[in-house]
Amino acid sequence: MDNLTSEQRRKNMQHIKGRDTKPEIVLRRALWKKGYRYRKNYKDLPGKPDIVLTKYRICIFVDSEYFHGKDFESGYHSSKYSSLRDQIMAGNHADFWLSKIEKNMERDRQVETELRTLGWNVIRFWSKDVLKHTDQCIKVIEEYIFSSSLNKQ
Repeated sequence: MDNLTSEQRRKNMQHIKGRDTKPEIVLRRALWKKGYRYRKNYKDLPGKPDIVLTKYRICIFVDSEYFHGKDFESGYHSSKYSSLRDQIMAGNHADFWLSKIEKNMERDRQVETELRTLGWNVIRFWSKDVLKHTDQCIKVIEEYIFSSSLNKQ
């Protein structure tokens, strides 16, 4: 059972950001510090990627674990549940949340396919990984940049 009233829950959900989240800002600052210039929430591409390195044709998405279905079927890090799906099924409005997250995951796959078809490299990071391992995320991006530079030669 939810500990919040429907009005409190509504207010909480309204404040969930869809852009300029802390993980996105952390990653952007790290890229900027390294000298990489980018566009944010680039509307000219499918899915409006969070960060786009146009020079290298790289799109970066920073996904929240819950809304984008991390460990949806298994591997969930909880003593009580084995997957995100199990946790959702135990909560309120399970049908709504299952449907929403499954649609988000399907849309992510479609957007990634569209971008790759258009010749873009797509990198996806989980928000907690960006916060905990920013340097490793930057290394992954730099590997794409390096391979992109090699392909141009």
